[in-house]
Amino acid sequence: MRFRVKICVSVLAIALLFGLAGVPAEAQDKQHVVSLSDLNKDAARPAQTRQSNEEAVRTLLSSDQAQKALKSANLEYQKVDKAVGQLSDEDLAKLAQRSRQAQSDFAAGRISDRDMLWIILIAVGIIVLAIALR
Repeated sequence: MRFRVKICVSVLAIALLFGLAGVPAEAQDKQHVVSLSDLNKDAARPAQTRQSNEEAVRTLLSSDQAQKALKSANLEYQKVDKAVGQLSDEDLAKLAQRSRQAQSDFAAGRISDRDMLWIILIAVGIIVLAIALR
């Protein structure tokens, strides 16, 4: 009789443990404040920001004025383009902000072709210096 009681108690204890082991997993899923999709979006945001910044700088450097400036400085676009990809996130963000501002000023007629060429040459200089100082 004692043996049967011990087995029953053991089986009940094991069943209870297995039953309780499943509860926290379900409760944990319900307790998350941030959803998995939000976490994925947040994780992808820095890469998207960097890609957007690289695109802004490359758009400026691929313009006709930039191509003229690169030729006058005896620089190849491919080398400068490769250097853009090697910039730190902070340097790239600053340069992208300046590139966007220069493009919008040029489109609005606030700066001349000559001023745009100087801005582009300065941007190229910043890229070269940032890569050289690493």
